[in-house]
Amino acid sequence: MTVAAEGTAKLPAFQRGVHPPQGKVFSADMPIKSLPAPPQVFMAMLQHTGAPCEPTVKSKDEVALGDVVGDCDAFVSAPVHASISGTAAMASVATLPNGRHVRTVPIKANGEQRTGEAMIDDVLGGEWSTRGIDAIDPDQIVTATRDAGLVGLGGAAFPTHVKLTRNEKTPIDTLLVNGCECEPYLTADYRLMLEYPAPVLAGALLAAKAVGARDVLIAVEDNKPMAIDTLRRAVRGGEVRIVEMKTKYPMGGEKQTILSALGRRVPTGGLPLDIGVVVVNVGTAAALARAVLRGKPLTHRVVTVTGPGIHQPKNLLVPIGTPYRALIDFCDGLTESAGRIIAGGPMMGFTLANLDVPVTKGTSGVVVLTGREVRQAGETQCVRCGRCADVCPLNLVATKIALAARSKDWLLAKRYHMAACMECGCCAYACPAKIPLVQLIRMGKVQMPRE
Repeated sequence: MTVAAEGTAKLPAFQRGVHPPQGKVFSADMPIKSLPAPPQVFMAMLQHTGAPCEPTVKSKDEVALGDVVGDCDAFVSAPVHASISGTAAMASVATLPNGRHVRTVPIKANGEQRTGEAMIDDVLGGEWSTRGIDAIDPDQIVTATRDAGLVGLGGAAFPTHVKLTRNEKTPIDTLLVNGCECEPYLTADYRLMLEYPAPVLAGALLAAKAVGARDVLIAVEDNKPMAIDTLRRAVRGGEVRIVEMKTKYPMGGEKQTILSALGRRVPTGGLPLDIGVVVVNVGTAAALARAVLRGKPLTHRVVTVTGPGIHQPKNLLVPIGTPYRALIDFCDGLTESAGRIIAGGPMMGFTLANLDVPVTKGTSGVVVLTGREVRQAGETQCVRCGRCADVCPLNLVATKIALAARSKDWLLAKRYHMAACMECGCCAYACPAKIPLVQLIRMGKVQMPRE
């Protein structure tokens, strides 16, 4: 594998974007701790992009940590594994923060559960030797990734094995690991890079081997200097190039990361593989190393619980399927000033109306804002100022798309490329009329008739 030399220059940012308050100070210094196994988890059968899984266990079946509890034959899908040991209950339905109603398999804990430092060591710690990776067959990596149920842990939750499957018509020359974590308040990826760089680097090399990439890069925003230094010290023999990016939202969007790190532009409606690039999140890279080198499925993930409305912000290693309520309780609960609980970050997240909703593979954080922070002026008429277009990193005209979606003018919405919107929220953040632009676009995507 030919590998690029380590870079030192700070790379320029993409055009447009915004600079919201970072808010990372609440949890940036909080080391990753293991959340104790809850009394019950709820394993959603659809926590990925693609076809939903069907339960593979029945009520009263005994399951162990890591057992498959849901699967699907579709290529774009990912199996679901038990995150605790216990007894399966009758399948039910849960409403996720994004409004989707999904089938879930409840598992009631019984017996001794692995937790604490033992769980962290099992998932992230220990030795992660990269020797012998060149000898591993790419198909073996893809198969292990699929069997482990890996999806993109940056939020999109796209099945990782699909990204890693080679297509001879579109050769890949670069594997880009995204460690920007541009969403305000969230620090899960930062703590992972700072505390456990070895599985991130091992996973990056495994992903590069799978897709046939010669160059391996990890991109990190310059507001994380300690993580950048840690990764550079951990790199051996120039295997990976660590590139420092200017801090700007949404630098973590894969199209923006690619443009800033490589100078390549993904065409509208296209994918990174169209220009020879595959992008994976740092959390996904670490989970990939665990799946291939240790044969362990995706059962836990790191989640940031933070914000001025939480008593003790933390970064937690959480069993997937845990109710949000358990995370908040473990952080000593909400403050009296808490005004809104958001699943994810404040720019792209969804307001939580029910704390019994389960954490999924794509859950990166829980942000609790105060009433003062969420108090907003009422929506007014669009004044045609153009700020939404000025800040859109994809050069879209958000007000045209959003108002077309509100009036259900699907032809106009399509003409302005509604499907291309990445829902980053820059437009809504910049809008002086306080029009909920990104929310209208999200609803439009769901409501637009399928062709």
